[in-house]
Amino acid sequence: MEVNQYKTVKDIAYSEPGKFEETRYEKIHNVIFSNSNDGSVLVAREIADLIVSKQKKREKCVLGLATGSSPLKVYEELIRIHKEEGVSFSNVITFNLDEYYPMEKENIQSYYHFMHENLFNHVDILPEHIHIPSGTVASEDLHQYCIDYERKIIESGGIDFQLLGIGRTGHIGFNEPGSHYNSETRSILLDHITRVDAASAFLGIDNVPKKAITMGIKTVRRAKRIVLLAWGQNKASIIKKTIEGEVSSKVPATYLQHHSNTTFVLDSEAASELTRIKTPWLVRACLWNDELASKAIIWLCDLTGKSILKLIDKDYNDNGMSSLLAQEGSSYNLNIKMFNKVQHTITGWPGGKPLADDTNRPERATPHKKRVLVFSPHPDDDVISMGGTLDRLVEQGHEVHVAYQTSGNIAVADHEALKFAEVSLDMYPSEALSAVVAQITSKRDDEIDTIEVRKLKGLIRKRESLAAMRYLNIPDSQVHFLNLPFYETGKIKKNPLGEDDIAIMCAIIEKVQPHQIFAAGDLADPHGTHRVCLNALMESLKILKPKPFMQHCWVWLYKGAWHEWEVHEIDMAVPMSPDQVLRKRKAIFFHQSQKDGIMFRGDDLREFWMRAEDRNTQTAQKYNKLGLADYAAMEAFVRWYF
Repeated sequence: MEVNQYKTVKDIAYSEPGKFEETRYEKIHNVIFSNSNDGSVLVAREIADLIVSKQKKREKCVLGLATGSSPLKVYEELIRIHKEEGVSFSNVITFNLDEYYPMEKENIQSYYHFMHENLFNHVDILPEHIHIPSGTVASEDLHQYCIDYERKIIESGGIDFQLLGIGRTGHIGFNEPGSHYNSETRSILLDHITRVDAASAFLGIDNVPKKAITMGIKTVRRAKRIVLLAWGQNKASIIKKTIEGEVSSKVPATYLQHHSNTTFVLDSEAASELTRIKTPWLVRACLWNDELASKAIIWLCDLTGKSILKLIDKDYNDNGMSSLLAQEGSSYNLNIKMFNKVQHTITGWPGGKPLADDTNRPERATPHKKRVLVFSPHPDDDVISMGGTLDRLVEQGHEVHVAYQTSGNIAVADHEALKFAEVSLDMYPSEALSAVVAQITSKRDDEIDTIEVRKLKGLIRKRESLAAMRYLNIPDSQVHFLNLPFYETGKIKKNPLGEDDIAIMCAIIEKVQPHQIFAAGDLADPHGTHRVCLNALMESLKILKPKPFMQHCWVWLYKGAWHEWEVHEIDMAVPMSPDQVLRKRKAIFFHQSQKDGIMFRGDDLREFWMRAEDRNTQTAQKYNKLGLADYAAMEAFVRWYF
């Protein structure tokens, strides 16, 4: 879709049928994009057009701004519009939603720092027009400070355009569950889930402030126009509750149902739980294809508690699928077709079974010995997500290469790095090692690691990875550490994917010339590295596609530590025996720096090996409930066509 043909996201509702549909389930206007980039560009255009229209009237444009990862591309596009199209921000007054408390402006985790780094330093906004809640106000002055902040918004004429994100608790700003409909700017105690979600930015939950200053629900609702951004699978559940649920203080974002000029801008993943997306047959007549039929039948089995072959005509008719039944003729035909489809995804030969009929197998039988290239975004995603399959591929004689795309150094805790540095210093005393120890012990919470400390942390993860691969009988010569440059910032925020990253990816693919590529397709990674690494692979394959060896290369996507593919999405399911489950667990254990006190847990507090085993067990149980064989565990993959 060419988003620039529209001036606002509202235009799409009338110009692109299906982008937004009024249904009996939805209570907030929303627009869905295939990716966050397209949505962000259009939102930035709406803001820029508002600024210009206000300038023509010689009026101030008052913007309410949000922080976090959701609005980053919006700010990037506003900077581009300012520099390339000459749109001035001289008439813009901004009020930020919130700030941690206490928090120094200079702290790299402060929203003051965030806004200046990502927007204000790059446009011509007047410093006196910038308003961000202060995290340094004395506690005895905080109440009056919040009253004054509220008064400044009113004196500026009120907010013309309010940009919002949404947290997993349903908070907007830092209005956590329990916030009142008529609340105004105030201090607030942060919900534990909110602090967990922020832990990655602060390198651990212990460093996340427990309080914040935030605009209130009433403050936000007074804005003339509100746009809320939500990207990624992690936001899907709360988006459904907000758009389709009842108004409740338990989900503060639902208060926006009572605002007459609000639009939610979503990508396809954030919108995936909406009824019209997840189960469209409950909303409207469907044009059935194999993919939609598979999704619906698996859903019907789960709803009825029946296996595929036990579904009857009444099950289909009673649950919005009568048109599918009419199309196929009978439930018997539908059931057999679906059962065979799911059964054919199961294989104990992920590299293909030699000398076997591969007509109904996920992978080709030839060549018997394949070159396999496994891309792992971090130095443990390979064993966490497909350790059993790795073991099986090696056991069956394939030439398996593993390429770790990033060093993963930021995920090594300081105390872990200090342990290794001190052991090295005890064995080989040197000024260089003493300096590294000093750099770790004197580091402040708001400082990034020195280059030397980052190198040490990267080496820790490298050696853990080599140990895990040796355990799985993969030789060191087939283990590759790419250290893609985009990652090496020492901060949670990474650099944009660059030409150097793509060149490194192309080089390893050309070197191995694989028949199979396995890569992470989990876009729910909370700090975005999986997404960037997948983009790097996609861009590389675009470049390499004309090469003769690429004609024989298939790409398989696994999911990471947070989610698994739905059964209807799976193209290959690799069963694991109880012994292989234990071997996978031991391979994960080699990543000792990530075993205890994980820095980036996401929304699951368990260790990675526990999540992986539970996820693999659940996948096997889902297959069994559908009427298939009863396996101990399964790893799942989706084929990606490039």
